[in-house]
Amino acid sequence: MSLCPKLLFTMLCATATVATPAAGQSAWTFGGVLDVSASSRSHPLGARDRGLSLGHSDVTIAGPLGSAFDLRLTGAAHTHERKLEAHVEEVSLTTRTLPFGLQLKAGRFASQLGYLNEQHPHADDFIERPLPYRAFFGQHWFDDGVRLNWTAPTETYLRLGAEAFRGRQLVPEAASARRPGVLVFSARTGSDLGASMSWQAGASWIDNRREAALEHEHDDAGADGHDHAHAHGAAFSGRRGMVLDAVWKWAPGGNAKNEQVRLAGEYVRINRPNRFARSSDRHAGGYLSLVYRFQPAWEAGVSAGWLDVRIPHDEHFHPGRLREASIMLAYKPGHLQSYRLQATRVSGARGFGEVPAWRVGVQVVLAIGAHPAHSY
Repeated sequence: MSLCPKLLFTMLCATATVATPAAGQSAWTFGGVLDVSASSRSHPLGARDRGLSLGHSDVTIAGPLGSAFDLRLTGAAHTHERKLEAHVEEVSLTTRTLPFGLQLKAGRFASQLGYLNEQHPHADDFIERPLPYRAFFGQHWFDDGVRLNWTAPTETYLRLGAEAFRGRQLVPEAASARRPGVLVFSARTGSDLGASMSWQAGASWIDNRREAALEHEHDDAGADGHDHAHAHGAAFSGRRGMVLDAVWKWAPGGNAKNEQVRLAGEYVRINRPNRFARSSDRHAGGYLSLVYRFQPAWEAGVSAGWLDVRIPHDEHFHPGRLREASIMLAYKPGHLQSYRLQATRVSGARGFGEVPAWRVGVQVVLAIGAHPAHSY
């Protein structure tokens, strides 16, 4: 699927004109998000430029197609190396009436691997995504494919899913490839712990059938710590991967409006970077974040992430290493506004050129209209 921003705009206008929900159906919705940030330096493998940049900003229209399907269209834009880049992030149909807890989705959409990937980056608690997402999933991996989910009819939440993707958005240029390009299998469960606490945990398995071209696998970052070769796609890929994630939340009486604690962590491992890799040549990374809403409009948080990779050079590998810690303060006067101040320290850099230790950034996120609800 290859769509340009002009075509997306035409589709949005046409859909908004002709789509009128039948009685008893939900109405069509339209919304947009503007994400602007300014940083003293870019983050290693990050998506935002030094200085002023446009983050993940999008326009979404969504609604029912009859009683059987939901349609969602999302166009997104951001800046990279001072240039504006726009793309179609989602054009998908999702079933509404399949029996036995089944749901089918087809088109272009974000994979449900891990905890953060389905969530738009502008909804994150920190200015940049954790290191594993920046290294292995190009920040926010969406692709062309199909998904089948099954949700168990139980009090404890249980969802099993299988996805098949083209894979061009994860590994744009491949030395070898098969169709489908990437298979993802996932399991997710969760429950409440009394009236004030809840938890969720998940596991995802990735079968990547597109081997990255060696000359595009990785280029060393420049002096500002930014990897200029990768605006999209994985900076480090491999044949098979695994993602483990867990989230715990606490709020007095379950009411998160005035006070809430959110603890989240993920671990990612990617095996067999290419055909020359040995069993010991693998990529791994993880993060842990803690965010505390201490007043209705104020949040503070800390996050720590790590990355250990094998950087391919012809038929051998060099070690790569990054460690990152962030602290942030956010003011959110409403669900349509967010103002964030963040300081990040990078340490233990190896194989990424010169990476300055500190960077300070501010972020402003403004939304209009309706926007899809984000997951737990």
